[in-house]
Amino acid sequence: MASLEESLHRDVFATNAGNLIFSDASHKILTTPRAAVFSNGIRTDPAAAGRINEEYDVFVVPLANAFRPTFERPLKRMTQLIKKLRIPVVVLGVGAQADLKYDASRLKPMEPTVRAFVTEVLNRSASIGVRGEFTEQYLKNMGFRDVEVIGCPSMFMNGETFTLEKKSESLGTDSMISVNGSHSAVRSHGLDAIIRQAHERYPNLRFVGQNLLEAQLLHWRETPNPLGAQTSMPTHPSHPMYREGKVGLYIDPATWIEELRAYDFSFGSRIHGNIAALLAGVPSTVLCSDSRTLELCRYFGIPHRKISETPKNIDPAELYEAADFGDLVNGHKERFLRFTGFMEKNGLENTFHHGDSGKAFEAQLSKLALPPAVRPWTESDPDSLSSRFSFMRSRMEELAEQNALLRGQLEKRNSPVSIKVQTGGETPTALPSAYRRARRVVGRPVRRLLRPEQ
Repeated sequence: MASLEESLHRDVFATNAGNLIFSDASHKILTTPRAAVFSNGIRTDPAAAGRINEEYDVFVVPLANAFRPTFERPLKRMTQLIKKLRIPVVVLGVGAQADLKYDASRLKPMEPTVRAFVTEVLNRSASIGVRGEFTEQYLKNMGFRDVEVIGCPSMFMNGETFTLEKKSESLGTDSMISVNGSHSAVRSHGLDAIIRQAHERYPNLRFVGQNLLEAQLLHWRETPNPLGAQTSMPTHPSHPMYREGKVGLYIDPATWIEELRAYDFSFGSRIHGNIAALLAGVPSTVLCSDSRTLELCRYFGIPHRKISETPKNIDPAELYEAADFGDLVNGHKERFLRFTGFMEKNGLENTFHHGDSGKAFEAQLSKLALPPAVRPWTESDPDSLSSRFSFMRSRMEELAEQNALLRGQLEKRNSPVSIKVQTGGETPTALPSAYRRARRVVGRPVRRLLRPEQ
């Protein structure tokens, strides 16, 4: 097992731990006696198309809110890869991201990219699975017809059954409560005020982060991401919840879900943070801040409120009391059958109808030494420092070797070449070295390349 430091350095959860929940669920659901499932990692490499065509029978793509401007470049790379594939391609629930009013105007500039992606997918599958009503209408407005609403694979982690009930009639000051939220929800929607007041009322409130920058702040107390300077986030070292050790982040879904079982309630703006709680049997309410969370909550019947319409002094006890899980529980089997029907239409078997209901996957998972949660770095004892210093030392050694290699390569190209200038009677000048030419053209990136990472 990689160390915690190495896991964060490699960004094993693709900047958001929520990605691991639906990817794990997809892996479990697809594992049957006739199917072996392999992950191609979190990075898309179009050059891998030949190997994929040669070694695999189908390419399955579990996606989140991929139709958003900040994901356009990765989506283009994915399209480049799919264009080269000669095997079926199945998308398990992709979403478009807009505001709570479902206004897709901000997505207009990237429409050619989305159109190219969906076209290539539908050339290799019977239909494309989307997360909810907004994404369905978005694609149908572009002229696509083979679009099916199937939600997110994460909600089908345990098959067609879904049970959930409140442990008590109401929350008390001693209740265990989990809260989650994004930087944007804190910065733009007042979630920080809701968290601050809940922190004052409930001693057992805990904040669960999801982003890489939050993990870096918890483990290293700093991050190169400028968003990390937001002091109103509980993952910032100056925040009271950080100082009190009431913050954590999980880099493995199994540990995440298992530890949430002890809680009485979960709320916040993170859809997969609350889905993790639901999978643990914990009542949850989502404070929706955009279309991606709203359409999933509406589809699955997850209790939710628009954060823009939620009072900033809301008490979690009010959310808990108002939460109704009837549609979530009673409609789950029908949604599951719709999901598995989509899979079968696209040539995929599932472990609940064609396998052992996930027992093999769970057995394999139980053999792994899963990483611990990332906790706030508030101690200075030798044990807490040892792994950090060990990782930094190994990185320094690796970077020193890389720098020596780079310097050697540059020195080989560093010999000046004289040329005679024919005009103006100027004296011969020497061509600048390769290193100096590179610095002149690209500046800071080269300088950063030649020094240890900060």
